[in-house]
Amino acid sequence: MSDNLSACLQSAQAVLADTVTGPGLPNACYTDDDMHAYQDEALFATTWAALGFGKDVPNPGDVYPVEFLGQPLFIARDKAGTVRVFHNICSHRGMILVSEPGNTKGLLRCPYHSWCFDLNGALKRTPYVGGHDKDDCAGFDPANHGLKEVRAHIQFDTVFVNLSGDAPTFEDVHATFLARWHEFADRPLFHGGTHSTMNFELHGNWKLAIENYCEAYHLPWIHPGLNSYSRLEDHYNILEPGLFSGQGTTVYNPDLIPDSGRTFPSLDDISSMWDTGAEYIALYPNVLFGVHRDHFFTILVTPDGPHKTLERVELYYYDEACTGADHEDLRKANCETWRSVFLEDVFVVEGMQKGRASSGFNGGVLTPVQDPPTRLFHRWAADRLLQHHNRASMAAE
Repeated sequence: MSDNLSACLQSAQAVLADTVTGPGLPNACYTDDDMHAYQDEALFATTWAALGFGKDVPNPGDVYPVEFLGQPLFIARDKAGTVRVFHNICSHRGMILVSEPGNTKGLLRCPYHSWCFDLNGALKRTPYVGGHDKDDCAGFDPANHGLKEVRAHIQFDTVFVNLSGDAPTFEDVHATFLARWHEFADRPLFHGGTHSTMNFELHGNWKLAIENYCEAYHLPWIHPGLNSYSRLEDHYNILEPGLFSGQGTTVYNPDLIPDSGRTFPSLDDISSMWDTGAEYIALYPNVLFGVHRDHFFTILVTPDGPHKTLERVELYYYDEACTGADHEDLRKANCETWRSVFLEDVFVVEGMQKGRASSGFNGGVLTPVQDPPTRLFHRWAADRLLQHHNRASMAAE
């Protein structure tokens, strides 16, 4: 075990021991290559982490390649319309199957030896496997050599996977979250197209993006425009230990095109709290959700090593009419409003990452009133790191 990894595990114990003022996770958790690899297993592979969206595969037969924790995978929509995730390798010689998004027209063909698979994962054809004129072979059973599927779950059009295969079901793990947003959990979501997608590259560790999103403390100084009508004092903390944290506002009142009197249609059969309420939750480990009466957004946070993070932002609406030409100007205005907010956050994440190189800082202070959402994330991470270490130690004995 490296010195940095050992020190991080010791610091994780301190994070769990102090529930009032900190400390936070140490610098190496944000900068060290060995620690980053350790977190891949401890914080991502053994739980439900997100890697894409249902919108990436809108039609039956569609496939979409992704890399997750350094492993090649692909998302697919089968003939029945079910979204599935597979390891992106041919079972014959390990050739990559899907190099770019597209439609398979029913079968997925390996470019190496033309073995063919359907999107249920079954091996359907093995050309010349028994000779130049034979597609079968004694002693070889295609049923034993299909694609390797990864456990997947779709929620709010976000594709979650459990790479280790041994986590409780998504519904069991996140029952509290689903209950909190039960009024939205089964709503159809309609993606807004061109003006509903944003991509950001942050030169900072992925955890800093999570930490910044889940607290409202920074609003007056980082988001002065937003804070002019949704002030710090209008926000409240959302705290669910071991699962998620975030913040909500009690004054949501969109005015996307001033003086136009035009807004997106709102859901009319939800609780009155949503008339002026909105909530923003970081669902551990790597998804940021925002729910409002008139639209929904998801930010998929993907680590790219310890020093870089990729963010995909997708905006959705509850009424399909919102995706048409009559609402294009509103969609564009909504997208630009959020873009300006998220760009302000990039400055913060990158500034904090630079600070993690300082020998004068190693975790900082998490204050008892404003920082509980961040503290919960740190405690979740620390707990999972220690659990993973204990499991590995027991397995080595």
